Amino acid sequence: MNGHIIGVDIGTSLTKAVVFDRSGISIAEACTPSEVHHLAGGLVEQDLEQVLGTVATVVREVRGQLEGPVAALALTGQGDGVWLRDADGAPVRPAISWLDGRANSLLAKWQAEGVTREVFRRTASGLFPGSAAAILSYLDKHEPESLDRAAVAGYCVDAVLQRLTGEITVDVSDASLPFLNPATRRYDEVAIEACGLTHRRHLLADPARPRTVFRLDARGAELLGLQTGLPVTAGPFDLPACAIGAGVSRVGDGILTAGTTLACQVLTDSPEFDPDGEPAGMFLCTPRDGEFLRAMPAMVGTASLDWACGVLGIEVNQVSPLLAESSPGAGGVRVLPFLSTSGERAPFVDAAARAQFSGLSLESTRADMIRALCEGIAYAARHCFEAAGLSGTLYACGGGVRSAEWTQIFADVLGRPIVLPGEPGVGARGAVLVAGEALGEPFDAELWAANSRTVEVRPENAALYQRGYDDYQAALAAAREQWRL
Repeated sequence: MNGHIIGVDIGTSLTKAVVFDRSGISIAEACTPSEVHHLAGGLVEQDLEQVLGTVATVVREVRGQLEGPVAALALTGQGDGVWLRDADGAPVRPAISWLDGRANSLLAKWQAEGVTREVFRRTASGLFPGSAAAILSYLDKHEPESLDRAAVAGYCVDAVLQRLTGEITVDVSDASLPFLNPATRRYDEVAIEACGLTHRRHLLADPARPRTVFRLDARGAELLGLQTGLPVTAGPFDLPACAIGAGVSRVGDGILTAGTTLACQVLTDSPEFDPDGEPAGMFLCTPRDGEFLRAMPAMVGTASLDWACGVLGIEVNQVSPLLAESSPGAGGVRVLPFLSTSGERAPFVDAAARAQFSGLSLESTRADMIRALCEGIAYAARHCFEAAGLSGTLYACGGGVRSAEWTQIFADVLGRPIVLPGEPGVGARGAVLVAGEALGEPFDAELWAANSRTVEVRPENAALYQRGYDDYQAALAAAREQWRL
């Protein structure tokens, strides 16, 4: 390939750009924060213009680090939520994040009326307050003028793509939730009708074929400082992109992404599921026909740890030392880690889900509280992977696994070795690998995945964490009987 592919991962709170050589080693990288606006009433919004500015910043920065031409741009980023735009790609209102909780009561109503069950049976995806179905239905009732002004109701990655190329489309992975039938890769009209959105059907862009190549237009070229006509790929979004970038390739393999979302995914070759099971999680279409990711993206990720650090008056870089100060079991402190204002979405959906700390005494320390929270999140990961059907190799990425102590907790609680990719920007890696295939010059994915290390399980903790997980499940079952909006 004559030139470099710039991989851009547009996360919720951070946008990253990474360039890799042919062996998968990063040779240039840049990152910059995005603004996330947490408003009263559980509202969480972002400004598309500010997010576009972060993309321009990181692309221009890595371009300045490179020798030789740029061959393509590969986009990935956060999924879910609703990014409303007009025909020119301008936002008609602030983007509503997947973290948003304005539709909490609506979701509870849908659960009581059987709407979520009906959609799950048709799409294999569980609805939650930050999903497009709930947000669009909420806006249709409370802010219809925004939907009237919009030409498309999409997601972060396709919103950025539209501004860079002028194209209105969506990747099949983003479209997988909430209305796509994963077996046919087409929208299910009955599911749309069940959510009362048939009259807004025109806002849903048709999914592009996997590995579709777009072209940078004059407006996009000026924004990024790149040449007009540069090839651009957009997708899959960050969850499947991380799976591809980490090396997930065999049925049964899984990946744990310990980021803002605690995303647990398992590769499968069949979209079959129990229609009478818990209506949660989602089947994500991948770039390969006949391959899917059974995803359980819980809401209990690193944002919970950030909250705890703020409350306890500690810096994030103190987490690993504190984890080492408290022994496994956290001195008897236990946590149900459901701190998100929009509740939980996997492996169960409950907008009223809330956190609990128990077992505290005058002898409990900050280290015990931090370790109990990290152990509680690890128990949530085990719950998710049991629901998703993990049976093969487990990979991991995200800010949480930068902590060796927390990664060890994950391995011990899950009872599985964890493979950690040796390079940063796993989501961007996945996007670049897909772009290479789309451009007809694929990279050696096995070579890229080989640069990794493995965290082994400490068997001496197995019995303790099995009891801890049993206690977690019992406490969760009791709590679910009490949660109310």
